[in-house]
Amino acid sequence: MPKKTKTTKKTKTRAKVKVKKEVKAEKEKKVVKKKVKKEIVKYLEAVGRRKTAVARVRLWTKGKGEFLINGKPYQEYFPISKLQKIAVAALEKMKCLGQFKVQVLVKGGGISTQAEAVRHGTARALVLFNPDFKKRLKKAGFLTRDPRMRERKKFGLKRARRAPQWQKR
Repeated sequence: MPKKTKTTKKTKTRAKVKVKKEVKAEKEKKVVKKKVKKEIVKYLEAVGRRKTAVARVRLWTKGKGEFLINGKPYQEYFPISKLQKIAVAALEKMKCLGQFKVQVLVKGGGISTQAEAVRHGTARALVLFNPDFKKRLKKAGFLTRDPRMRERKKFGLKRARRAPQWQKR
């Protein structure tokens, strides 16, 4: 039969304290490991809007000059050359089309509205990069948010202002 050893309150508390210290030490090691893994990503972010389209633009200073919209190159996303020119107009105005990596997320609206929202967002991001660009971009009208929105439908009408066809009898 094994001998029963008496454990006092002191030994139990000492054992608990040792376990707590070991757990704290392990947690500290994990925290240090997590901090080392984090990388600093440097980009400028701005939001461009037009009607119901919203474009979130990220402008990386270190980049190869690629311009991606929703994961596609802008030439592929906007098939019409007019829309391509509108989307890239702010970068072309400042002559920095190949200097930045631009990544855009666009939602809502039609394709022409999305192109204008992208232009507005890139212009805002360029101003964050260099405040001296503001004067030229403002003069070109790229920083002004176009406030025109679609008018809401009214009750009793077919659209905002279109009345039903009048009948004599």
